[in-house]
Amino acid sequence: MARIAGVNLPNNKRIEVALTYIYGIGRTRAAEVIDQTGISPDVRVKDLTENEVNALRREIEQLIVEGDLRRRVQGSIQRLKDINAYRGIRHKRRLPVRGQRTRSNARTWKGPRPAKAGKKR
Repeated sequence: MARIAGVNLPNNKRIEVALTYIYGIGRTRAAEVIDQTGISPDVRVKDLTENEVNALRREIEQLIVEGDLRRRVQGSIQRLKDINAYRGIRHKRRLPVRGQRTRSNARTWKGPRPAKAGKKR
């Protein structure tokens, strides 16, 4: 089991898919990292050599991933809240931030509908 950026990669997955288990690396960036290291995207994690794992580690260390990225995102949201930007206010009130309608949808954000007296059916 390869451990890269503090994440245990699943052994039976292709390396291209396994790298997406790291926060901040999606399919596109995983493909870029694999191209830069010269590893075949079809190889399974369990079949990687120690040199290939080290090459992946070196390449991913140059990216902002996992804890650093999470802190950066939280810092950006906190900054919006502190300066009372519109988006920050939406974050504070736990409402959709990106312009979605809230009259008929947004149940994930707003939670279950409150019960109304006398309305069963």
